[in-house]
Formats: sequence, structure tokens, C-alpha cells
Amino acid sequence: MSETVLTRQQASEAVTDHGWRFVLGSLCTAVAVSSLAQAAEVAALAVAAAGPGAEERLLLDLRGDRVLLTVQVPGAMRVTGRETALAVRVSAALTEAGYTTDAVGGPKRAVQLLEIAVDALDIAAVRPFWLAVLGYDEVGDDPGAAVVDPYGQGPAVWFQQMDSPRTQRNRIHLDISVPHDEADRRVAAAVAAGGRVVYDKEAPAFRVLADPEGNEVCVTTWLGRD
Repeated sequence: MSETVLTRQQASEAVTDHGWRFVLGSLCTAVAVSSLAQAAEVAALAVAAAGPGAEERLLLDLRGDRVLLTVQVPGAMRVTGRETALAVRVSAALTEAGYTTDAVGGPKRAVQLLEIAVDALDIAAVRPFWLAVLGYDEVGDDPGAAVVDPYGQGPAVWFQQMDSPRTQRNRIHLDISVPHDEADRRVAAAVAAGGRVVYDKEAPAFRVLADPEGNEVCVTTWLGRD
């Protein structure tokens, strides 16, 4: 199977018709279930379809009402033909068993991946604190790289370089990466709930929104980044 890194467009096109979405360098989908026993069955089917050596590429989150599946290259925000083929195999196996992989109309909401961004004047100075207080791991040797939960439970934390101190707006914000065909609906819902769009010149790659008191969040997609 090809290990050539796919463009975001290629990765998205390879899996969209199979009920997956390309989100933040990963392939994501959800399967609705009615019990933990069904969730365990879905997980077993997915693992069998993924095949040998997929332990680090296939992540599973089992709950009583759904299973979230994520396929990614360990420690890298990229996708190759190997990952897209794995996702397609898993969907085929689940469909044959009567389940549906559905990234957008899932049991609760569309799939998404969450990051926390910390603005810092001296990233090398603040990063060790976040590693320690969260019990997270480093990714690679870059002293400015994101830090991640070794168990995949919490959001990644990344660091945004500041040029000067900032006192009149929050210095920690959320980045919510959603499917490319979910972003407009999510932004509209946030605005209807009292928010406002602060910046959208880079849309659909990302849009900055603020709550009624000015706390900011970015809604991001892969579109416009290649």
C-alpha cells in the first residue's frame, strides 16, 4: 500500500463517500449503537478489518450509544494511501454487518477534533509547564511543537508565538476542527447562540468567533490549506 502522503483534497475524496471525514490530519467517523455490547462488536469488526499492524493507526472510543473511530499516522498530522485504504476496509466490514459509518449525521453531532492554543512570548519557557501539569507527551524534538495526551483522551495543546504582551483578550483559545461540510452549520449555530464572527478572511480554513464577552474560538477545516 502506498506510503505517499496525500494532499488534503485527496485524503478527503478517498473516504468521504464511505462515511468518513478528513479532520486535522486524521480520518474520523462515528457508528451509532444501542449498547456497550454492540459497541464492542463494532470495535471487534473494525480491528479485524484493519488487519495486522493497525494498532497504532486505528483509535477507538466506545460508548453505549456510539463508537468513534479515528485513523491516523502515529505522531504525524498526515494521511497516506495506507490509512485511507484502512478506513475503506473498516467501513465495508461494518456495512456488511449492518452498521453505518457516519461522520456528519452521527448519534450526537459531527465528528470533530479539539486543540487548545496557548499564546506565549517564550514558548520554550511555558511548554514544559503544560507537559508537566497535563501529564502529556512531546511529539518529536521541536521545542515549539504541540504536546499530546499519551492515551488520546484529551485535546492536543499547541503554542502560538506572540510578539508582545496581550492583556485585553484571552491568551488561551480552542481550535475546533470539523468536517469541511459541517463548518458553515457550526458557525451559524454559534452566531445564533449569541456569538459573532471576529475574522473570516481565511475561511474556510479557519474562522475566529467570539462569545458575548469576547472569548475566542477558531472553527477550522482542511479546505484552503493545500
